[in-house]
Amino acid sequence: MPAISIDIPEDLASRLQALTERTGRSETSYVLEAVHELLEDMEDARIAEERLADLRAGRSRTYTLEEVEKELGLAD
Repeated sequence: MPAISIDIPEDLASRLQALTERTGRSETSYVLEAVHELLEDMEDARIAEERLADLRAGRSRTYTLEEVEKELGLAD
């Protein structure tokens, strides 16, 4: 696995260290989890922005719940 070196502010380093001491998990595990969650959020936001641009440009449309239910055979 590639290594990345970062400098973090002392207050974050202290909080991270305190958390690792309380939980027994490694700093690396918390940093990897945080990066993973941030990347997922950023990727989701990018997709949402692209879909909104498509909608505004007329390249996409929205569907009502009733339309989706009917298409899937779920309508009453």
